[in-house]
Amino acid sequence: MRIDVVSIFPSYFDGLTLSLLGKAQHVGILDLAVHDLRDWTHDRHRTVDDTPYGGGAGMVMKPEPWGEALDGLTADAQHRPTIIFPSPAGEVLTQATARELATREHLIFGCGRYEGIDERVFEYASELGETRLISLGDYVLNGGEVAVMAMIEAIGRLIPGVVGNPESLVEESHEDGLLEYPSYTKPSVWRGREVPPVLLSGDHGAVAAWRRDQQLERTRVRRPDLLGD
Repeated sequence: MRIDVVSIFPSYFDGLTLSLLGKAQHVGILDLAVHDLRDWTHDRHRTVDDTPYGGGAGMVMKPEPWGEALDGLTADAQHRPTIIFPSPAGEVLTQATARELATREHLIFGCGRYEGIDERVFEYASELGETRLISLGDYVLNGGEVAVMAMIEAIGRLIPGVVGNPESLVEESHEDGLLEYPSYTKPSVWRGREVPPVLLSGDHGAVAAWRRDQQLERTRVRRPDLLGD
């Protein structure tokens, strides 16, 4: 998969060279490049924002550098890209969305700042590829970088070959609509707290049933909305 990220703070993404995603880049599973939006400006101040039409507080990111950035990143694209802008006004990211996006050949992420990006940029982007505004949840961040980091983590780990044991992905929270069951390791007793006896029994059927019960109970208590009516 090819991933391009556009930001005015490209150093935010240095952490993506670490751990599993870093290894995926090293072996060629993932081709990730981070670009500075200011490279597509032409004035001495490298301006990327201006005052909003209609008045109001804050600044809005200008369409010109975004248009040139998108042109540059799609000019030689071998596949029609999916262009993603993190936005509190977008659809909420779910595990199902991450799994869907992990099948794409080329993702472009645009990190907004200030009061957002000129709306015409989204309209233009939709001419170049599938364009989606995606939110991490019902809250506002200072900019899109943190959200894009989270999205790349969620999507990237689902790309075949990134996680060493693919079976571990199947048992995680939200994969089957429920929260994940609790996990334990050695020692069997720690500070007076014991591991549930069923996990030490060697009875795989009983363990599976216990884990399913724990998933249902944890979901009922913490996220009853996932269970529906």
